[in-house]
Amino acid sequence: MLLASCGGYYVAARPAPYTYVRPVSPYAGAIWIGPEYYWSGSNYAVHPGYWGRPRPNYSYHPGHWNQNRRGHVWVSGGWRRR
Repeated sequence: MLLASCGGYYVAARPAPYTYVRPVSPYAGAIWIGPEYYWSGSNYAVHPGYWGRPRPNYSYHPGHWNQNRRGHVWVSGGWRRR
């Protein structure tokens, strides 16, 4: 089952968890940006995580899965002003 909405694509079941080994931070203060799922036209695929530079006055909030009566949908992570 697949339902589309302006907020994302709903699926009956979430994809299997993405497993990875987080590499060592490349420099002091680096921020880990975890894996992000994206809709690839017929299912969710995943972009692996990476180390990023912090942004002044912002904090990173990781993406997550939401579930409701329509199914599961990925909510993307992003930077939010503090």
